[in-house]
Amino acid sequence: MKVISTINELQSTLKSLSLSPVGFVPTMGALHEGHLSLVRTAAEQSPVVVVSIFVNPTQFNDKNDLKNYPRDIAKDLGLLKNILRENDIVFTPSVEEIYPVEDKRVFSFGNLDLVMEAKHRPGHFNGVGQVVSRLFDIVKPDLAIFGLKDFQQLAVIKELVRQTGDKVKIIPHPIIREKDGLAMSSRNMLLEPEIRMNAPLIYKTIKQASLMIRENDIPEIQLMVKRNIENLENFELIYFEIVDDTELKPVENRAEMIAGEKYYGCIAVKAGKIRLIDNIEIGLV
Repeated sequence: MKVISTINELQSTLKSLSLSPVGFVPTMGALHEGHLSLVRTAAEQSPVVVVSIFVNPTQFNDKNDLKNYPRDIAKDLGLLKNILRENDIVFTPSVEEIYPVEDKRVFSFGNLDLVMEAKHRPGHFNGVGQVVSRLFDIVKPDLAIFGLKDFQQLAVIKELVRQTGDKVKIIPHPIIREKDGLAMSSRNMLLEPEIRMNAPLIYKTIKQASLMIRENDIPEIQLMVKRNIENLENFELIYFEIVDDTELKPVENRAEMIAGEKYYGCIAVKAGKIRLIDNIEIGLV
């Protein structure tokens, strides 16, 4: 694999390789098996893969969160070396390389800007739109792989591509979980031991919610989720919403759900000092 940190070298290397389709996996580093599964999928579908490692400052509304975000570039490169091939590229730009001038673009993502993560993290998805559109413009990929764990982010990126007319194909990838069910996340390594031990209850709870929809209405399910999570010491439910899979409009009652349509139960939890998210498909049987 090649490790490249400048746009000029990246673009000239891709031009000289003249391979297509170009697969792309954008990451913020602190790689784990979830990221690596995205990279493997990209490699299966593309003769050349670009993996970017860039902690994007514009999507952090909490400066402490940005400061504390885990970074270990040496470990990341070691993991990627076992997967990537000779022509594949790891792109490790600086902030100045991605944003030579301040990015003042403002995106509008409709209802996606108003619910769940957008409501609790103002400006977050505008920052996602800035960096993803910038990276797409730099790499010019034919396909890009995104994990379903960041469900709302995936919906935002699909809407971004629709708005910009970019020809990149967005490929969702299933959530990769630890053996105990906790969704893999770079933030998991920041969890205190006792918090980490109890964190699998998040997935167990949303699994229970997905089964309850057969006989219970949504307010009852939401109450169960809140009780389950907040029965744990140092765990706080930020939200649990059942939403459609495109505009992510919250469903208030089971009667609003349409058989055959896809819905997802999306959860955010403050586990100790760390914010964790997860989701599960919920459908009428």
